[in-house]
Amino acid sequence: MIDFPRTRDQETSDFEYIRIRLASPDEIRNWSFGEVVKPETINYRSFKPERDGLFCERIFGPVKDWECHCGKFKRIRFRGHVCDRCGVEVTLSKVRRERMGHIELAVPVAHIWFFKTLPSQLGYLLGMSLRDLEKVIYYASYVVTHPGKQDIDGVAVEFQQLLDEDEYYDLRVKARDEADEEFKAEIGAEAARTLLGLLDTPDKKIKDRNADGRGLDRLAEWLRHEIATETSQHRKKKKLKRLKVVDALRKSGNTPESRNRPEWMILDVIPVIPPDLRPLVPLDGGRFATSDLNDLYRRVINRNNRLKKLIDMKAPEVILRNEKRMLQEAVDALFDNGRRSKAIRGRGKRPLKSLSDMLKGKQGRFRQNLLGKRVDYSGRSVIVVGPELKLHQCGLPKAMAVELFKPFIIHELEKRGEAETVKRAKKIVEQNDPKVYEVLEDIIKDHPVLLNRAPTLHRLGIQAFEPVLVEGKAIRI
Repeated sequence: MIDFPRTRDQETSDFEYIRIRLASPDEIRNWSFGEVVKPETINYRSFKPERDGLFCERIFGPVKDWECHCGKFKRIRFRGHVCDRCGVEVTLSKVRRERMGHIELAVPVAHIWFFKTLPSQLGYLLGMSLRDLEKVIYYASYVVTHPGKQDIDGVAVEFQQLLDEDEYYDLRVKARDEADEEFKAEIGAEAARTLLGLLDTPDKKIKDRNADGRGLDRLAEWLRHEIATETSQHRKKKKLKRLKVVDALRKSGNTPESRNRPEWMILDVIPVIPPDLRPLVPLDGGRFATSDLNDLYRRVINRNNRLKKLIDMKAPEVILRNEKRMLQEAVDALFDNGRRSKAIRGRGKRPLKSLSDMLKGKQGRFRQNLLGKRVDYSGRSVIVVGPELKLHQCGLPKAMAVELFKPFIIHELEKRGEAETVKRAKKIVEQNDPKVYEVLEDIIKDHPVLLNRAPTLHRLGIQAFEPVLVEGKAIRI
């Protein structure tokens, strides 16, 4: 989630800084315009989005401007009206670029960014190794969330101790026979969430841990004391790393209520991004090209729906555990395909692009669309040698120069009386009239150009040159 702090009188675009923080389950539901419960995209006969599917018009908005799904309401005069037949709001189709949906998960799942990326934030918070944490999250081992009075071969069971399946069932039977109601061991992301809710100093009784919501503060204080008295450098380093994560959570808000809560790293609900950001495009021959995200969302919905049915049917625990693990893996692939195990592949054995892949790298959303936008009046070409040029000159291809200096050319054509209007001047430029190059020769005398040779590692990577018009398409220096 992104916050834009600003004063009351400021416009939406005027802000001092951007803060990215964890989104709570309630915030994700507030973003959403409806729950996506079906894996279908469009009806392949009518080519209209399926209701409650990944492209549902009721959730994400109409495909056509000012027209509902069933066609009962058309035209702008019904703006804002919600159709009583199909439930679609009559509005502009561009809302499909901004409206989000959500998927309610049958069981909680862990966010792969917080436990699988190094360093593991979840691992540091809980004081567990990544290997042990993976065993719990992927349903290979149980973890003790309340030891009660149980023991294994005379050795008392400890808080956060890992148990295999046989040990867990033996202890559960033993606790039932001894009427030990306190003993509890859990598995999966639900266990991780329980442990995150119990973050506090180790000396506190488990039932009293974090009861007042200030467990993180006490844990940070305890870690500082331990670091000050620790003699082993290795253990000291581990505690320092843990303290860094705890402090980051504590400083994420002014009050305990406004802070990022550790439990939010475990997801009950996942957002579905707007359909126009993961389009389905018709091709020749009746086929469709679709974004990889639609396939990844479809896997999550299919597995989630199947798990809900099995829970309702009261299926055996071993089947439920396997389905829960598969749901966790499907959500992992949606967020970051290939980070944990083999990447899910599509046609041609190509790894599907996940949400992380859409953001990171040179072709990602930030560098491709937000940071590295191509600007007007700039050009890109190959650089070749120009031995006839002086040291301060560069050979600029005529076609590129016309594009670079277009506003100057239009202004000069009007000034010289060659064109009466801007529209007429633009037409002269587009027709490559010889007058354009005469004007251009005069303009470039007073306007140096900047040349940037990638990668720009130091200031000499960008230099100013006096342009000289040349034929061809290559820049000469």
